[in-house]
Amino acid sequence: MLHRLAAGDLYACHKLADDAEVDDHIIGFHAQQAVEKALKVALVLADSELPRTHDLELLVEQVKEAGTEVPDELSDTEWLTPWAAELRYDEPATLDRTVALTAADSASG
Repeated sequence: MLHRLAAGDLYACHKLADDAEVDDHIIGFHAQQAVEKALKVALVLADSELPRTHDLELLVEQVKEAGTEVPDELSDTEWLTPWAAELRYDEPATLDRTVALTAADSASG
């Protein structure tokens, strides 16, 4: 199920990213969710505990500790963590949509 949900977030990123009228927080949220869910799929496959967190840095570390290799593109995605919730309620920061899509695409691999 997580894999299907991650694919849905990735799809939303691609559909919405070129639309200048769509706020960055929406793209950032779906990119973060695609990466988060992909990391959680890796934890499930490694028969590891599935934490209730949006912290991508923590999830990357847990995936590594479970003995699963994390692609380089996903190792440096902690900058997406605030887009999970924090920036959805505060003033949005600037989002590099291309980099966010690249991270989300890497998670789907």
